[in-house]
Amino acid sequence: MKKMITRITEIMSSAFAACGYDASYGTVTVSNRPDLCQYQCNGAMAAAKQYHKAPIMIAGEVVAAVGEQEMFASCAAVAPGFINITLRGEALADYVLAMGGAEKFGVEAAEKPKTVVIDYGGANVAKPLHVGHLRPAIIGESLKYILRYAGHKVIGDAHLGDWGLPIGLIITELKRRQPDLPYFDPDFTGEYPTEAPFTVSELEEIYPFASQYSKQEGHEEYRDAARKAILDLQKGNRGYHALWNHIMTVSMEDLKKNYESLNVYFDLWKKESDAQPYIPAMIEKMKAGGYTRISEGALVVDVKEESDTKEIPPCMILKSDGATLYNTTDLATIVERMKLFSPDQIVYVVDKRQDLYFDQIFRCARKTGLVKPETELTFIGFGTMNGKDGKPFKTRDGGVMRLETLVGNIRDEVLAKMADREIPEEEKQKIAQIVGLAALKYGDLSNQASKDYIFDIERFTSFEGNTGPYILYTMVRIKSILAKLTEIPAMVTKAGTRERGPEETNLLLTVARFADMVEKAAAELAPHRVCQYLYELADNFNGFYHANKIVSEPDEEKRNEWITMLQIVLKIFGDGTGMLAMETPDRM
Repeated sequence: MKKMITRITEIMSSAFAACGYDASYGTVTVSNRPDLCQYQCNGAMAAAKQYHKAPIMIAGEVVAAVGEQEMFASCAAVAPGFINITLRGEALADYVLAMGGAEKFGVEAAEKPKTVVIDYGGANVAKPLHVGHLRPAIIGESLKYILRYAGHKVIGDAHLGDWGLPIGLIITELKRRQPDLPYFDPDFTGEYPTEAPFTVSELEEIYPFASQYSKQEGHEEYRDAARKAILDLQKGNRGYHALWNHIMTVSMEDLKKNYESLNVYFDLWKKESDAQPYIPAMIEKMKAGGYTRISEGALVVDVKEESDTKEIPPCMILKSDGATLYNTTDLATIVERMKLFSPDQIVYVVDKRQDLYFDQIFRCARKTGLVKPETELTFIGFGTMNGKDGKPFKTRDGGVMRLETLVGNIRDEVLAKMADREIPEEEKQKIAQIVGLAALKYGDLSNQASKDYIFDIERFTSFEGNTGPYILYTMVRIKSILAKLTEIPAMVTKAGTRERGPEETNLLLTVARFADMVEKAAAELAPHRVCQYLYELADNFNGFYHANKIVSEPDEEKRNEWITMLQIVLKIFGDGTGMLAMETPDRM
């Protein structure tokens, strides 16, 4: 099903061509002056330079060539050369009704569907999820659903950190606390215990302690032991590998539970360690291709380019002691992904402060031939979630807040707002969880990913304004209207010939832009476009609702058309919130 804006553009392009002008000047956009028209074409302004004519003359010729159009209520040339277009109400309503009968409301599948891998987890094992893990999780999950809706094959990967210094610190601290464990006995040849020598709570205490302890003055020997422990693990130390398995088992269970509490579900739970088998061959290929050199004992690949205006350091592949780095595992992970999925695009949802790092990784991968020339490597750098003081969000005592605490806090805030609702307590708790999570996700996703934003729990949980609860409340309102009907009439497929008020017209115009929104959100990897659309849809629906008596409308033809429109709007809300990985309650 062609987008409405495409249909109008085709009419205008044909008119430009008929007048002897390049058809590309017929591009149409949504009007930036809705008080004057619904759509506008500015092509005459641009064509004036090429054809050496006054833009108003070109616009006048084109409008004359358009002539009478079944879709248009008006098409007028306006000084200094704009073309203003307004649709007939019946044509607009017919289009929306046709959307209701089309798959995905007329969103056409991508002409060239891509296979996309999204790397959006990045949590470290043995560490609890905190507020810093919120943005990559919900941005990545939303991108996954948006791209799938647009017709692409998408694979979401948690890509857990399980092979770096944090593991070495845990092993070192465990050895200090429990030196008699068999994992530390080099002569032990039996079977290691099946039960881990720690709980998840103990594990979550060990790492921050070890990390802080290693940074204190006089503890250089401890830091060196941790570095050696991770090197020994990477080289195959049997006892350390058994301990690593315990760490993974205990951590993964807890991580999955916490991600699921956000309604975030990865397709893959890959880890840094999964890339290890690919490292030797990758390094040999780099060496054989003449891409590497030794710098102060380390193996590096130069990635600086002549056009660079700033210094781009070499990409280190191996440390001077032969140990691998995050660079090494990230590059080997690209090798693994190319082998397993042959993706057209790999998207990384990571803190924007990692921009330089990923620039190095991408350049190295391209220079050394780890990816095909046409493979897209995309960095989505997200900003910081800040407190009202404008600084990174912290707990009251200045610590990093656990993610489950944040989710609990926002659920409790919603519960407080629902205190006067006559709903059974158990159901109220469930609704508060759904609404609270929607408030949290929408509050984040409604911002452009690269921008910092203020976490304002009072504003995010408001049932009014540009918030998640407002979107859900609008959906609940539509469900309530439909529930009042003793009988739902058959879906209307042909609009009536009648006058439509401004509120109804605004709602129809917003609905008609759905496919355009999905296309742009997918192309730009921009969940905030979905949020912006849903807010406009909610606002225009509520304007229509307050201006009309839907259930008691005496004109049966008009009433049935409205009821069909409500069902379409509700389903679009469902698909839109689905792209944001938001659940919706039946009442609030």
